[in-house]
Amino acid sequence: MKQKKHAKKPVRSTWYKLDLSAIVYPTLQRRDFSSVYRLSVLLKEEIKPEILQKAVDMTLPRFPTYKSAIRKGLFWRYLEPNDRPGPFVQKDIYNPCMPMPFKANNRYLLRIYYYGRRISLEAHHSLGDGTGGMYILQTITAQYLRLLGASIRCGGFVLDIAEKPDPGELEDAYMRYSNANVRPPRPSEKTYRVRGTKEPFYTLNIINGILSASEVKKVAKTYHVTITEYLNAVLLYALLQKQESENPHRLLPVRIAMPVNLRRFFPSKTLRNFITMIYPSVDPRLGEYSFEEIVLHVHNYMQYYINEKFLRGDITTNAATQRHPLIRIVPLFLKDFVVRLFYTRVQDKNSSAGLTNMGALKVPEDMAPYLERFDICMGQPFSSRTNCAIISFQDALTIGFASSIKEADVERYFFRRLVKDGIHVTIESNREVAVPDRTNKVKKER
Repeated sequence: MKQKKHAKKPVRSTWYKLDLSAIVYPTLQRRDFSSVYRLSVLLKEEIKPEILQKAVDMTLPRFPTYKSAIRKGLFWRYLEPNDRPGPFVQKDIYNPCMPMPFKANNRYLLRIYYYGRRISLEAHHSLGDGTGGMYILQTITAQYLRLLGASIRCGGFVLDIAEKPDPGELEDAYMRYSNANVRPPRPSEKTYRVRGTKEPFYTLNIINGILSASEVKKVAKTYHVTITEYLNAVLLYALLQKQESENPHRLLPVRIAMPVNLRRFFPSKTLRNFITMIYPSVDPRLGEYSFEEIVLHVHNYMQYYINEKFLRGDITTNAATQRHPLIRIVPLFLKDFVVRLFYTRVQDKNSSAGLTNMGALKVPEDMAPYLERFDICMGQPFSSRTNCAIISFQDALTIGFASSIKEADVERYFFRRLVKDGIHVTIESNREVAVPDRTNKVKKER
């Protein structure tokens, strides 16, 4: 008697539900806005684009949540594998972090650019945060250098492209740690908003300040604070100065939205989003603050809020909505409407500016001699304001401002404060800007 042959069941394609942070970003997508950030590395020799393309093609399969396309379901969006050709390396453009339509670029949600000695990676925040993006940029750069004959070992942000992804790299780490017994409320008070002349469509003004990390650390030490605390205080100071120059008779609190990398507090290998926001602020209605008082205020705020207990509570607050049984069965278009309404009317008005600090980057020892520095750009703000991003490598510390308004007053107040504290600043920009001090240089750059 012949045995019946059982037909093989079709293998279900792997897909990934958007993580807790990523859910918001596609909802805010519009023709003139995408949640796109940029990471760049400046090498010591000119980039060979054909070699860079080979490095991208060899590296990207190692990162399945980045080699993906975003899709819509009835209740949620998700990421599915993308086997289309690409992404293709391109010569860099004048205005970075342009909107990223989901159906363009063969549905890839990342772009790779080159210009001179620089490699830039732009990624949509639906895929992951800056830490995940840095793993991809450094792994691509290491593979590029290997193809040119260098011997680069794996380690740190450089992953082995021959290895299978660790399951921990693909997880939504928020859901693992959202188990606090209380849910702290969100800040909801109206804050000062920077006023300015909106730039034409698709225009993003970039101003980078290049500083000595050791010099900044030395100055921060005189205030008995960390570099992050010091630079937060400088930005709050600049925003207060800007508000005072506009309308000194109707002052509002000045608040910064600052992402915290949760991997520092909760063990996780995830390459997806795993950040939460804190909001250092100063209320000028309580009286005039000296710069020293602002620094102390920021230091005390950071010490109080940046710890495992408060951050776990914040994660739990964020996760509560997604876990609600009624929310889970609400159709996607209704979820989009509510999230968009909440963000535009409440969340976006909670802060005067954004500031993120990637910190001091490390690379494998045998890779360091080929690199000069790293840059970071938070991308186009959702509303008319400026965003600030900080990154350092060896002694090169880069502070990048991205703005969609013509005026650069906040940036000018910011860098002047650094110069006043004795820090030397070199300015690079894709626009004409005033030099903070005659001893510093200005360089016009793409």
